[in-house]
Amino acid sequence: MPKTSEKIGKVISLKMQKTAVVLVERKTPHPFYRKLVKKTKKFKADNQLENLKAGDFVKIVSAKPISKEKTWKIVEVLKNASEKK
Repeated sequence: MPKTSEKIGKVISLKMQKTAVVLVERKTPHPFYRKLVKKTKKFKADNQLENLKAGDFVKIVSAKPISKEKTWKIVEVLKNASEKK
């Protein structure tokens, strides 16, 4: 059984049916200066949750291809956008 990849990101768009765009941010050292640089990437994830809103932090896992660009599924909501910091 292959190991599934997990990522944590922020929901930035819910305009498509059953699809959410999740922004995942990671920090990597610059190749020369060694300073940590933020890099972001957007993933299209399958959304089967009804209570999802833009700004929520979610956990996504890799899945078999659902469409041309959608190969991730939202597993759980870690933090709601309405919660205070």
